[in-house]
Amino acid sequence: MKKLEVRKNTYYDSVTLMIISKEVKTVDGVNEALVGMGTDLNQELVKALHLAAPGFEEVTANDFFVAADCDSDEAFAAAVAKVDELLSKKASKGKSDYFPPTLEGALKVNPDLNMAIISVPGRHAAGVAQSCLDHNINVMLFSDNVTIEEEKELKENAAAKELLMMGPDCGTAIINHVPLAFANVVKSGDIGMVCASGTGAQEVSCIIDQLGGGISQLLGTGGRDLRREIGGIMMKLCLDALINDPKTKVIAMVSKPPAPEIAAQILDQAAAGGKPVVVCFIGGDPTEIEKRGLVAACSLEDCAHKAVALSKGETPETFDTFSMGVQQAEQMAAAEAAKMAPTQKYIRGLYTGGTLCDEAMKLLIGELGHIQSNIPLNPEDNLENARTAPSVRHTFLDFGDDAFTVGRPHPMIDPSLRAERVVQEASDPEAAVILVDCVIGYGSHEDPAADLADAIRAAKAEASKNGRHLAVVASVCGTEGDPQSRSATQMKLADAGAIVLPTNAQATRFAQLILRRL
Repeated sequence: MKKLEVRKNTYYDSVTLMIISKEVKTVDGVNEALVGMGTDLNQELVKALHLAAPGFEEVTANDFFVAADCDSDEAFAAAVAKVDELLSKKASKGKSDYFPPTLEGALKVNPDLNMAIISVPGRHAAGVAQSCLDHNINVMLFSDNVTIEEEKELKENAAAKELLMMGPDCGTAIINHVPLAFANVVKSGDIGMVCASGTGAQEVSCIIDQLGGGISQLLGTGGRDLRREIGGIMMKLCLDALINDPKTKVIAMVSKPPAPEIAAQILDQAAAGGKPVVVCFIGGDPTEIEKRGLVAACSLEDCAHKAVALSKGETPETFDTFSMGVQQAEQMAAAEAAKMAPTQKYIRGLYTGGTLCDEAMKLLIGELGHIQSNIPLNPEDNLENARTAPSVRHTFLDFGDDAFTVGRPHPMIDPSLRAERVVQEASDPEAAVILVDCVIGYGSHEDPAADLADAIRAAKAEASKNGRHLAVVASVCGTEGDPQSRSATQMKLADAGAIVLPTNAQATRFAQLILRRL
């Protein structure tokens, strides 16, 4: 039965309600549920989920609602009670805190504020960011759906004032050793980073930490900064800041390959800065980097190794192998392949981190030729309707892409949709390897390994029931200091049957070894 409760003129923030929706679905007798505000998007979602009970057409954008498909009235009452319990918990957490409703109010409370993290609907984001810049406040713009024209104007205004305008769609930064948004607990040190990539920044900074190095500053630019239309405005400003920062001895730059003319400008600036610079243009040609005397990295892991070596005054060497040693990796891969059925021959990459997904595809594409994806390397390999379409041959999915986040939190906050897909892939007799990431740290789910471990157990059991052996290869992006703990997360995945490698690059290469033996 379809049931609906509406509370007129009652507001809660969207991320809170998305997470509550997930919890409500676990109530006995609830088959599907959506908790939200009556926005146009949520009205479409209710109809798509077939939850539109009588009276829903009267819900407005100012109204809070609980819509559910339940087995009984009692089940719906339990669902509403669960919603109230979770909302009450959130309210009690924030009772002692005062949240000024306006920027001017916040500045009255603390006139020395100099950094704003902005997460508002995209149509409002540029105006809010400009208001902060007008008050000489540095900006980290988490919001997306900002036009490229708005982004350029914001960055030009910020650069004129020598202010940071990180974003839009900037998810990671560490400023003066304070992690912002999706970031990790890393040691303080002398390696400065500027990145047009969120999980790329996390992966490199975490590996630097594991190798004994530390971060002076980690500055984000947003993924479009190095496009021709923007011109690398923020990358240039951040690079200049690190060049002039006395605490920064070595600089690491991480991005997808920029437009060639923008890359030339950035690399010339880096070469003239007088500090060692490691450049990881993921999947890009190292020639232009190396001819300027800069250090090119072949992977995010290699970038971290080279930055740490330079920090220690050592000659950087390429790291493109296995921490366990090649021989042991090959033996383990051969053992996995030997257990598989003749039908099994394809890899399925299921990622919560978009840059990690992109890196894995670029490491594999030369050998595999084609990889279907919702973020394809080649236009002809685009997987249409990725959220519902079955995988085709070798398939990699970025669950943080818009195709998967409409009406849902980012998968690093709510990893359940990716977990469901892990189980789904196990029913495909052609699936041989499932390659996954698990990103921990501030901003991420409090225990992202839990859902993933349950899914891995279920997937391997499903394959075994049908006479197949499914290899699940995983890596954890995080540090021991993170709230979830890197080693504890690795252990949970290993206990579920995953083969856990130290980094995304090593996990990808290990999966490649298995495929070669099929």
